[in-house]
Amino acid sequence: MAKYSSKPATIQTSANEAFQRLTNISAFQERINSIPEEQKKQIGDLKFTEDSITLNTPQVGEIQFNVIERTAPSRLVFSAAKSPVPLTLAVNLSSKSDTETEITSVIDVEIPAMLRPLIGSKMQEAAEKFNELIITICNN
Repeated sequence: MAKYSSKPATIQTSANEAFQRLTNISAFQERINSIPEEQKKQIGDLKFTEDSITLNTPQVGEIQFNVIERTAPSRLVFSAAKSPVPLTLAVNLSSKSDTETEITSVIDVEIPAMLRPLIGSKMQEAAEKFNELIITICNN
């Protein structure tokens, strides 16, 4: 397995509040609908249900991520149900204070070592973009 971690980012909310916002996945659609069009284009085609996120990408097609772990208030883990390779996506929350939380997204994917140089940069970019999405959701 290869791991790709986003750069840690700090948001101005408690870890408990951020976790509550993230675990209410069905509310994501409303939040996405309320952000500016420019940001929507960067995020792409997303659909949300109570326990899943489905995204459609030109490179891979449709991928569905189902929640497989909720550890309040520090961790939320998704597993790819419709992916060409085994993949998990974790959101790690670390309380810095009562009003600040550090967020890091980690993609854990099973790819052959010889393919890592070819797609590693895309996976790193995906980790960064997912972290941006999480920050946007937590800040709205």
